[in-house]
Amino acid sequence: MSGSARLFEVPRRSLLGGLAALAASPALGQEVHLPFGNGERSLVRLPQKRPLIGLTTRPPQAETPFAVFNEGIFTPNDAFFVRYHLSGLPDVIDPVAFRLTLAGHVERPLSLSLTALKHDFAVQEVVAVNQCSGNGRGFFNPRVGGGQLGNGAMGNARWRGVPLRLLLDRAGVKAGAQAVAFNGLDTPPIDTVPDFVKALDIDHAGDGEVMVAWAMNGQDLPFLNGYPLRLVVPGWYGTYWVKHLNAITVLDAPFEGYWMKTAYRIPDTPDASVPPGTKPAATRPISRLNVRSFVTSHANGAHVAAGRMVALRGIAFSSDGVAQVEVSTDDGATWTQARLGEDAGRYSFRQWQIGVTLAAGRHALRVRATTPTGETQSLQPRWNPPGYMRNVVETTVVEAV
Repeated sequence: MSGSARLFEVPRRSLLGGLAALAASPALGQEVHLPFGNGERSLVRLPQKRPLIGLTTRPPQAETPFAVFNEGIFTPNDAFFVRYHLSGLPDVIDPVAFRLTLAGHVERPLSLSLTALKHDFAVQEVVAVNQCSGNGRGFFNPRVGGGQLGNGAMGNARWRGVPLRLLLDRAGVKAGAQAVAFNGLDTPPIDTVPDFVKALDIDHAGDGEVMVAWAMNGQDLPFLNGYPLRLVVPGWYGTYWVKHLNAITVLDAPFEGYWMKTAYRIPDTPDASVPPGTKPAATRPISRLNVRSFVTSHANGAHVAAGRMVALRGIAFSSDGVAQVEVSTDDGATWTQARLGEDAGRYSFRQWQIGVTLAAGRHALRVRATTPTGETQSLQPRWNPPGYMRNVVETTVVEAV
């Protein structure tokens, strides 16, 4: 039996005690300041995690310290960000008794054990970025509601599981099916709060890439990243990546749940933005990741050696892969193409690097990525009321001395 299974078969008081201790004493004696208003945060410890940047404790929300992204293209499990909508987390998950159900508009409803999932179907792996829709929300101006996140609500991992298509085929989807809904073991704190249920249209759900995963980076899912199962939707925002997945329902009509029909919607405009401070005339559900890139080797305000080669490094990603990364050392006046690193797949972080020589003084480093389809990042930030999909060209200021 795996270590994570043993951890979460403990009595109820053991897990809740750990979270209660966190709530009572969140600080580890270290504070961080995210570079926007009210950006003071404490580093916190959560089960199976190294210190993360805390946002809330009920439900638990914490982002990855940005320096982690300079360690490589894979985000370690113990550093992977944590995001919940509901405070009713499951306290005890018995991996032997656990069942994943698949029901609804199907010929043969299924109730599958973890053992059956792992041994009765073809296993698949994919490297993919899981990014919160509101990653970078704290930088929006004018400010918007919601969790004021820096850029640490993202991570890249190698996910292992079974393609959802195989489960749908085993159940026998009936003619007329239109959508597939996904629910997990977390629950609302009160009846008036809608359960967190997400949906994909039937063709997307059965495309062979959407996965029911039990492992990330070669290990069982950490509890706070969805143990024992989570949905993996490569190239789409993390809102669809339902954690503690235990119920899949095929529907013969579009899904009308709150978290699809009302929440997680973006302006129905070509770039998902509206003029700052305005409301969109129409909205649509958020879906695919847009293109982003970052400098990871140097933090804002870092000192570098003037007149000597400086090695800059960073990451880029999108839902379509990365074709090119360019770097500017003069605040966007001129651009030089960087060298791309390992290609772990179209949905993965892609590392880049470039050597630059800087004269003494302050330099605004800017980085932008372009996808194979030609999508690139805007030099000016785009705005929408929920603070989603930030992908402006980021700036890192360094001092050459």
